[in-house]
Amino acid sequence: GSLIFQTYFSPLFKINKNSELEWVKSDVSYHHSAEEDRDGNIWVCVGYYPYKIDKRYVGDEVGKYRDDGVRKISPDGEVLFDKSVSELLIENKMEYLLFGLGGWERDPIHLNDIEPVNFDGKYWKKGDVFLSLRNQSMVILYRPSTNEIIWKGAGEFFNQHDVDVLDSIRISIFDNNFKYTKGKKKGLVDKHNRVVIYDFEKDEYSYYLDKSLRKRRVRSTRGGRSQILHDGDLIVEETHGGRLLYFNKDSSLRWSYLNRANNDFVYNLGWSRILYKERDIAQIKSFLSQGANK
Repeated sequence: GSLIFQTYFSPLFKINKNSELEWVKSDVSYHHSAEEDRDGNIWVCVGYYPYKIDKRYVGDEVGKYRDDGVRKISPDGEVLFDKSVSELLIENKMEYLLFGLGGWERDPIHLNDIEPVNFDGKYWKKGDVFLSLRNQSMVILYRPSTNEIIWKGAGEFFNQHDVDVLDSIRISIFDNNFKYTKGKKKGLVDKHNRVVIYDFEKDEYSYYLDKSLRKRRVRSTRGGRSQILHDGDLIVEETHGGRLLYFNKDSSLRWSYLNRANNDFVYNLGWSRILYKERDIAQIKSFLSQGANK
């Protein structure tokens, strides 16, 4: 019944089922996703200051560079792994992504999701992580044990969020399909958001239930996440539209939710989850029952 959480660029907290503070991590700022691996450890995006890389490149003034990192934390709050994404790109001969943009960019990476790999496969190993680099419109497969970038994917999605491992050969990516353009808005969602599937075996990209997302005008400019369930159903969070949509695998809409408050304003959502496994449902029912008996 304990809960590990952060807000946007905040410390990381753990409270127990009685809302009592167990620990807090405040040495860096924590942001975006927090994902649990099969061993119960948490992979979370962090931001460093002082910066981890040479100040000749980025200076040392606070707020002038966004130095995102990958951190693995045990349930007890112990830091098990910590690495700057800028550092790992430089060490893997990809520093052109940081300093080859034709001009200074304070936020060249914008890490927004870390997806742990929980099993060995032909294309990855347990302990690897997929990293979503929004401002590069790129997803990379990184091996912390050897500090290697195993794979990178780009060109089929724009300013994406949320990577999921589907099976032994496929991943899914929530594609915001947001393109920077000239004008007051400085960008737009090109028609609609998409759920992209990449097949490592075939080296092919495809789009999942694309007509359904287009029909329902799913158009989150930032944020957003998707999850393809084991039976093929799809749940999508349209973060900036304040909507959750559940699609059946036959492409029909089962239900939708709009995050509208009593003041009639619609508010953003953030990293919504669906609990559908029997173990999770039983656990939640147990918590609710305990609360009702107090």
